[in-house]
Amino acid sequence: MLQILLEVTYYIGMFYISVVLMRFILQVSRADFYNPISQFVVKATNPLLLPLRKVIPGWKGLDFASLVLALLLSIILIIVVHLIPLSLIVAKLGLIVTSAVLMMIKSVINIYQFAIFIMVIISWVSPGSYHPGAQLVHQITEPLMRPVRKIMPPIGGLDLSPMVVLLLLFVISRALSIA
Repeated sequence: MLQILLEVTYYIGMFYISVVLMRFILQVSRADFYNPISQFVVKATNPLLLPLRKVIPGWKGLDFASLVLALLLSIILIIVVHLIPLSLIVAKLGLIVTSAVLMMIKSVINIYQFAIFIMVIISWVSPGSYHPGAQLVHQITEPLMRPVRKIMPPIGGLDLSPMVVLLLLFVISRALSIA
């Protein structure tokens, strides 16, 4: 029973951490904050993020408070899920923080991989869609796709940039798994 509770805690925690990281990604990609999905992300993260913003200011349009919040939540999640006793937390703090940073990076990679898959499916099913979800996915993935498209333009109307970006994300994810 404890194992099930810990797994449920892990998945709920990872979902919320992903939402916090999604808020950072939305700001970095300059996505439309009036989009209904963006509004959900903002409303879901505001209760914990607004008090933290009073202490940690943004810089050049980057919201470092959301990264710090994601890091703190990741650290707490690791401590809770692995049942690390209080006496060992200080001794293993470096390992816990490193694991939390890797967890955050992998979460960001997963968000982008998921968004690229959605973008590809939307391009097959409903190209040129004006659905808020489709527009948000395009806004999020475009900063990753644009540099690849400059190097490798569409060939015969076929855009291979999603495959290249997914491959690069996969390689980065695998390299982090080894570390």
